[in-house]
Amino acid sequence: MTLPRIVSPEEWQAERDALLVKEKAHMKAGDHLAAERRRLPMVRFGEYTFESPDGPVSLVDLFDGRRQLIVYHFMLHPGDDAGCPGCSLVVDNLPHLAHLHARDVTLKVVAPATLPEIERYRKRMGWEVPWVSAHGTTFPDDCGVGRGFGVSVFLRDGDAVYRTYFTSGRGGEMFLASHRYLDVTPLGRQEAWEEESRGDDAPSSWWRRHDEY
Repeated sequence: MTLPRIVSPEEWQAERDALLVKEKAHMKAGDHLAAERRRLPMVRFGEYTFESPDGPVSLVDLFDGRRQLIVYHFMLHPGDDAGCPGCSLVVDNLPHLAHLHARDVTLKVVAPATLPEIERYRKRMGWEVPWVSAHGTTFPDDCGVGRGFGVSVFLRDGDAVYRTYFTSGRGGEMFLASHRYLDVTPLGRQEAWEEESRGDDAPSSWWRRHDEY
């Protein structure tokens, strides 16, 4: 790999200051994009019955009494021995849920696998985040996920539930704190697309479940 140039402290500070101007502009652009995201219209969603460790629950129940709900659609299907490594990376990067609860937001992980399959994998990974099973429901298909992954955001107005946002593909990177840390290092993610001579791995090819590295 090609290493960064060696310069004097003064030259380093000058180049850092120039980059900071671009970083601040990028952050401001992100603020404006987030505002547009909040202003998206919403669509009414129907009712579903999920299986939880405490028994059957409805879509309204998933909110736990809060007004907003984030659902991570996890790729763990009936018969799978283990969950998707990329989805597992996302769950590893979830924040402490108390910070979301403080802003009236509940987060749940939903997978099409049966509840026993989910609980077995959750125990293996050591996760405490709440999961429910969408097995036997049309919820993944109605969310446009199918057998894939994604993030859906819902808003509750009384007992009426509306979906306000969805993202998948590289949109999931916004939820990967590990990638934000890698992106400030000189070698980055060490993937071929980033920059010449920084690495030759294909995107996501190096991801493993955290007990498989």
